[in-house]
Amino acid sequence: MNNIYWLSKEYSDRIKPYFPFPHGVPRVDDRRVISGIIHVLKRGLQWRDVPAEYGPHKTLYNRLIRWS
Repeated sequence: MNNIYWLSKEYSDRIKPYFPFPHGVPRVDDRRVISGIIHVLKRGLQWRDVPAEYGPHKTLYNRLIRWS
């Protein structure tokens, strides 16, 4: 069963202007990170339980804290 949530390309393009500019090292795919954050928040998971498709849980957590 595949319960992975992916933010649509349309919505990703709509919120792209609100992302901060990268400084130095290029960021990983913002769409993947946002999808992972939404997946965790919708399901009430702990960060370490996020599926591997979204990348490292520490990246998702750090990005949410930095953006909020």
